[in-house]
Amino acid sequence: MTRNITVAGLQLAFTGVRDTDIAHTAVAVRAAAAAGAQVILPPELFEGHYFCRHEDESLFANALPLDKHPAVATMQQVALETKTYIPTSFFERDGPHHYNSLAMIDDGGNIMGVYRKSHIPDGPGYEEKFYFRPGNTGFKVWPTKHGVVGVGICWDQWYPETARAMMLQGAEVLMFPTAIGSEPHDPNLDTRRMWRRAMQGHAVSNVVPVVACNRVGTEEAGTPHAQTFYGTSFIADQRGDIMSEVGDAGEGQVLATFDLDLAAKHRAAFGFFRDRRPDLYGRLAVDA
Repeated sequence: MTRNITVAGLQLAFTGVRDTDIAHTAVAVRAAAAAGAQVILPPELFEGHYFCRHEDESLFANALPLDKHPAVATMQQVALETKTYIPTSFFERDGPHHYNSLAMIDDGGNIMGVYRKSHIPDGPGYEEKFYFRPGNTGFKVWPTKHGVVGVGICWDQWYPETARAMMLQGAEVLMFPTAIGSEPHDPNLDTRRMWRRAMQGHAVSNVVPVVACNRVGTEEAGTPHAQTFYGTSFIADQRGDIMSEVGDAGEGQVLATFDLDLAAKHRAAFGFFRDRRPDLYGRLAVDA
């Protein structure tokens, strides 16, 4: 019996008004569900503008615990209504700590667990280390009714270790919600091709479908902190070929269906996991 999974990624623009942006995301999730998606990925931190472009201590007030966060509560309701799984990014407060987190919500509206972003960037326009503590959950995968889904968060997507760690836990699809765009320190640097190639590389070297979604549009326009996000969301198959994509002109969704048994057959045939040599990888665990 063939095991198929239909996945979607949402490319959205945001106003910076929390309730408005969460509601807008809910509408987009419902549209993806109506198109047949079973697992639907919104962008990173869809509760508003990407606030990490500058350091402002007043913004810590926006972080909330898992059980009090409106983005999580809204997606729980939408998941229940649409019978879909929704990996939900949110700004989490846990006591005195703050995390860039993701709640995996099942098709009954239940929280399967939380992943906290492992790799935290710090640079012009992406000053996340001011806001977020490095995640303490380790990488996670989520067994859905349709297949096992692994989800990293944005900066995680650049690290081959992230993808491989999730694959070793049984992931059959990898997903990466993202907020990436212009580079304030170098206006001539356009990372979109690098961004895409990195994740297509994960697809190829792990023989697994990959879903990547990004926000789009200019935020805080007319201020010194203006930043333009380039969208370019896509889904690649287990060969790394692009199956669905949207450009940088506006909002949209990417959608694709995969035969997980066929992908597993391809994965076994390539032998990447058969031929691993972890006895030679000790250097990977050395902090230097």
